[in-house]
Amino acid sequence: MDTNKSGVVLDGYDVVSYRADDKAVEGTEKYMAKYDGVKFYFKTQEHKKLFLENPKKYAPQYHGYCAFAVAAKNAKVPANADTFKMYNGKLLVFFNDLYDGNKFNTKILWNNNEKQFSKKAEMNWKTLR
Repeated sequence: MDTNKSGVVLDGYDVVSYRADDKAVEGTEKYMAKYDGVKFYFKTQEHKKLFLENPKKYAPQYHGYCAFAVAAKNAKVPANADTFKMYNGKLLVFFNDLYDGNKFNTKILWNNNEKQFSKKAEMNWKTLR
């Protein structure tokens, strides 16, 4: 699972909020849970409880790496927690930052050919894990 230096997934953003609120919301260490050897932060005790009841439902796809990079480059590239979408019931996150001095949002590229990229990402992830 991709984590920051403190071992927290998605820089502490609440993975339940993506699904429940359709937005990226920062969690807090106060509501921390461990799953699969890493830490997840939540904004509320209720979100923490929901996560612990079904962590696979809420954990980010591709262990929190950029979905586009997994598909297009067969690579694990850190993603930005605030650039996300739900696709087929799964949380996808994307790289959205400067690349070679230019703004580069891979979610836009993903959206241009989502079905194909999704198939390719699933295939690549089997060996990339």
